[in-house]
Amino acid sequence: MEIPTIEIPPIQKIETISIPLPTADVPFYKPLVVPPSDLQAEEEITAEESGEEKETKKPEQPGMVKFDIPFTDKQIPVPETEILVTATTTAVVSVAATLTATAAFKYTVTAMKPILKTTWNKIKPSKKKVS
Repeated sequence: MEIPTIEIPPIQKIETISIPLPTADVPFYKPLVVPPSDLQAEEEITAEESGEEKETKKPEQPGMVKFDIPFTDKQIPVPETEILVTATTTAVVSVAATLTATAAFKYTVTAMKPILKTTWNKIKPSKKKVS
């Protein structure tokens, strides 16, 4: 008995095509800054004229109070008490209203389900069996 054999042809090298990545010219522009029409220079005393070093301070935001962090020399801004009370009250009222509405809706569904089911069965025409 002879075992069949298969002769495989030699491997041919196939060259792949090289496709370059696409490029694009991205438009750009130099922004034009237009000062307001009522711009006027203010008179300021420079550091050299006053003999002191000029300190720059950020302007404080209205409605914010600085709070000192203990054991550090850092401060964090915190809203004023009136703002915190308003935000807290609003949050509490909205959560309470949502929970109350959810409970009332669930109770209404459980109470109305048997009534609606009975009414539907009375309204629905009964199917007669054909014999």
